[in-house]
Amino acid sequence: MKSSSSSSLSSDKPHQYCIKKDKWFDLGNDEKCDLFKGHWVPDMNGSLYTNWSCPTIPDSKNCFKNGREDADFVNWRWKPEQCDLPRFDPKTFLRIVQGKTMAFIGDSVARNQMESLLCLLSKEEIPREVYKDSEDRFRTWHFPFHDFTLMILWSKFLIKGKERVINGSNTGIFDLQLDRIDDKWAQKLPNIDYAIISDAHWFFRKLYLYEGNNLIGCVYCNEANVTDHGLGFALRMSFRAALNHINQCGECRSKMVTLLRTFSPAHFENGAWDTGGRCNRTSPLAGDGVKLGGVDLELRRIQLEEVERAKKRGERRGKKFGALDVTGAMMVRPDGHPGSHWGNKWMKGYDDCVHWCLPGPIDAWNDFLMAVLKKEAGLLV
Repeated sequence: MKSSSSSSLSSDKPHQYCIKKDKWFDLGNDEKCDLFKGHWVPDMNGSLYTNWSCPTIPDSKNCFKNGREDADFVNWRWKPEQCDLPRFDPKTFLRIVQGKTMAFIGDSVARNQMESLLCLLSKEEIPREVYKDSEDRFRTWHFPFHDFTLMILWSKFLIKGKERVINGSNTGIFDLQLDRIDDKWAQKLPNIDYAIISDAHWFFRKLYLYEGNNLIGCVYCNEANVTDHGLGFALRMSFRAALNHINQCGECRSKMVTLLRTFSPAHFENGAWDTGGRCNRTSPLAGDGVKLGGVDLELRRIQLEEVERAKKRGERRGKKFGALDVTGAMMVRPDGHPGSHWGNKWMKGYDDCVHWCLPGPIDAWNDFLMAVLKKEAGLLV
């Protein structure tokens, strides 16, 4: 488990909260309907799938299998203020992406969304796993009837990062190369039609920042002779490098669509992940239970600024950029994490308040994704 931010929590009531509408637009945003401005409402229909019906749920996200007894957290749906967000339809989704390749690029939370999508799509067609690397970081699934390929391209920082090792032991301290992309995912870009890019949780640690061979600063280093540029700067430069690389990719497909998924808050209470932090709530938070501002919304703002910057540059090259702005919706869902129900025998006593149960609130991210892709494809949302 990696250290991360946490929202200020003080209530266990149903949620009636929305974040301020920013002056930015993406493929799923127009004047009539901002998909990402809204609130959670009760929905007793529950999830499209169950933890037993989906064959691809990893044990660490299978909260019911690992002993979670409350189920209210799956009985909510996201309701935009000015319109409705259609329930995920696997048949429609697979029709849109038929013959295409989609890649989730980022950390284990990016993978979490892909795992949700696999479960949702399995209601229409069971995928075949066609590739898994030795470390289970890069995986590829194929839906043969629709000729649709779904991938996770794992990257801690999107850019080059190397952990410092002292006396043969990992330190948790990383040297980041701000001007060099992590080519393990970048080399796959020419074959991708849809890229969903995200990252953030690995940046909450001591980092040393380089351009070329020059150390230009750090994050959380607290050293007199090194400028601490802060978490936001490192995250901004990482996304800027990644989005610039996509924009400049001459071998990439001409109609490639890139969506940036904004920061997904962690919800540790009464401590951090390694100091007794827990997340055992059973319902969404009411509006007064969320502290607006702070690091969660700051990272979101940075990500939206960078995707808007990439969008303007991409217009000249024919590339499309947009955002899946999940931050506001997820700030009020501390009930959706595995918590102690993640079945990790090596880390007993620690809660997972970063990832999301399957099924669970994370499934709404793919409701957003389908709505954005429908609009991009010229279909009615």
